Amino acid sequence: MRVLICGGTGFLGRHIVNALMQQGHDPVVRSRHSTPALDFNACTQAEQWLEHLNGIDAVINAVGALRDKPGQDLQTLHTLAPVALFDACAQASVRSVVQVSALGSGQSSTQYASTKRAADEHLLALGAQGLLNPVVVRPSIIFGAGGASSQLFLNLAKLPVLLLPQIMRSSQIQPVAVRDLAEVLAHMATSGSPSGIVEVGGPQALSTEAFIASLRAQMGYGQASVHALPDWMSKGSARLGDQIAAMPWCSETMALLENDNITDPKTLATLLGRAPVAPTAMLATLPKESRHA
Repeated sequence: MRVLICGGTGFLGRHIVNALMQQGHDPVVRSRHSTPALDFNACTQAEQWLEHLNGIDAVINAVGALRDKPGQDLQTLHTLAPVALFDACAQASVRSVVQVSALGSGQSSTQYASTKRAADEHLLALGAQGLLNPVVVRPSIIFGAGGASSQLFLNLAKLPVLLLPQIMRSSQIQPVAVRDLAEVLAHMATSGSPSGIVEVGGPQALSTEAFIASLRAQMGYGQASVHALPDWMSKGSARLGDQIAAMPWCSETMALLENDNITDPKTLATLLGRAPVAPTAMLATLPKESRHA
């Protein structure tokens, strides 16, 4: 099958492309960095998507960003452009559409979650009308080579002394290996999976602090000395992150961590047909040169 991957040159997108190729399919990549290039900011009408759907059998939308940046606003990136894409799929009879959302986006009031949720709901509404066979996949924290959050965790894991926001010590996450998620997404797009919302998390729920400690142990280091930042300092560090576009720790991230980011661990294992990568084995999924970089 020919599968259009929007955001196919990004962190998750690259892994989806690899998974599709391994499964014998033909991935068609569209992003700002693909050839031809596609700018989501300029594709907010269904008609602008139709030419990209010629000969396409299925679509995976893996475009996403944590917050607004110059020339990239979340309202356009997460809602307006995807809604136009989904409408175009309905017009072009490309029925299989997989939307990558985020665990917790159904409840969170953050800009990230609300803009994702708006596109999710529009896609599901098209499915309810019988126009598409949509799947909205909501994963927990994704870990793998090339991920900004993954690199932050790795950098923190190398430090013998850590000052962490209290929320990183208490809130629960469920890390999922990017290659596991990509394999699931590729299969969903090409196998006619049932429509609806699918929550995906790794095999174990743990705090961000515990996950960092696990990565540190996998690196062969001893236990770090960990201390909690005062609340005012945690909020200040998040506001500082707001000023650094490449920094994954920011006010939006802090707000997303206010609720546990967990779901039923059996779902991923069932979808994969095997045991997924556990948090204690995450480091081994990275290329050797990046494990201690």
